[in-house]
Amino acid sequence: MLQLLQDRFQQIIVILQNPEYWWQFLILAIAACLSALINVRLQQRLEQNNTQSSGLRHIAVRAAQRIVWPLTALGLILVGTGILRNYQLPTTILDVVVPILAALALIRLCVYILRKSFSQNPLLHSSENLLVLLVWSVVIMHLMGWLPTVLSMLDSMAFTMGETRITLLSTLQLLLIVVLAFILAIWLSELINHQVARMPGMSLSMQVGINKFSRFLLLTLAFLLALNAVGINLSSLAIFGGALGVGLGFGLQQIASNFISGFILVLDRSIKPGDVITVGEKFGWVQELKARYIVVRNREGVDTLIPNENLITSEVINWSYADPNVRVSVPVQISYEDDPEEAMQLMLECATASERVLENPPPTVRLTEFGDNGICLEVRVWIADPVNGFMPVRSDINVAIWRAFKKAGITIPYPQRDLHIKSMPSERNLTIATRADAAPGNQPAQDGSSE
Repeated sequence: MLQLLQDRFQQIIVILQNPEYWWQFLILAIAACLSALINVRLQQRLEQNNTQSSGLRHIAVRAAQRIVWPLTALGLILVGTGILRNYQLPTTILDVVVPILAALALIRLCVYILRKSFSQNPLLHSSENLLVLLVWSVVIMHLMGWLPTVLSMLDSMAFTMGETRITLLSTLQLLLIVVLAFILAIWLSELINHQVARMPGMSLSMQVGINKFSRFLLLTLAFLLALNAVGINLSSLAIFGGALGVGLGFGLQQIASNFISGFILVLDRSIKPGDVITVGEKFGWVQELKARYIVVRNREGVDTLIPNENLITSEVINWSYADPNVRVSVPVQISYEDDPEEAMQLMLECATASERVLENPPPTVRLTEFGDNGICLEVRVWIADPVNGFMPVRSDINVAIWRAFKKAGITIPYPQRDLHIKSMPSERNLTIATRADAAPGNQPAQDGSSE
């Protein structure tokens, strides 16, 4: 390796001393200056278009801004290379710069696509570093002349399965193509999702359905096209399909059930983002519909992940399924000594203490029953935003009723019980029992012990 580096250094010295190579340095300088000027002009023009663009056009403009300089410099250098070759002058230096600029443009474009396809996380950052390392490694091996040897070595590491010869090179190609195809598919699905979300009149459930279907379809097509690109016969996937069916039958039926249930929920539009639902003891509003589960957030801000299968097979209360209006009941008890009609009138006046109470349907007050401790009354109001919870409305009405009752002298009774004694012991028996308790033998010992 040291000898190779010394040889390369000697070649560079010879190149710098040869006047024929000075034309290449001149072309590099001209390409650098012109590409910088063109880059400034194009960046200004692209930035003006970017302020008025959105969607796919916005993404295309942002991608162009990242690769305009290396591609401009690459084009100018290729023109200079053609001119020098026309006059039979050496182009060794330019031949080295060309793959470097191409690699730089490819890296910038791939990293931008990665960032637009996935949310920012440590895995994405490591993937960007791995991509940069891979591209520059290929460029360095190409410049050093090692790339054909490395490819031949990877192709020689192979084994045969039936009529198919599987090599390490083909495996790496398959992995690379699958990753690139999946990234492109996810990026296209996110783009479709953004475009659908901007369509007027499109319901949330329909948006989720289109998003799920497009992502599933694009990922499937990406996988099949990647297999076809590396020369794998798609008819040979019949064995894989059979194995997958056996796996679904034995161990993956729950996953498949949740996945299919997710499509059912989207198609029948029984649950959609923003709905207020109750599943068992879980109450909250739907945040997201995922492929395997839904996200339900309660009033405490806690997210509960409920499998899609549970929503299909169990009872679900959807408070906002057909009509967002929900009735809220506030029970109150008053004493039997108070006038219930006066209390009902006061409760009706206090029903509008909360700003969320609707005027239509109007609030009502009902006498529900005569309880053990008092007369049971109930004020019933309607609200149109159950997603904000019921307790604030109940609290406002209860406080208003408390103030009104206190001002009018109406009491809220405590729990009480009436005790009726049917018989009492006679005076003689009561006297004998009292004397027996007072006998000396029944007195406790002075030291606290009992005899």
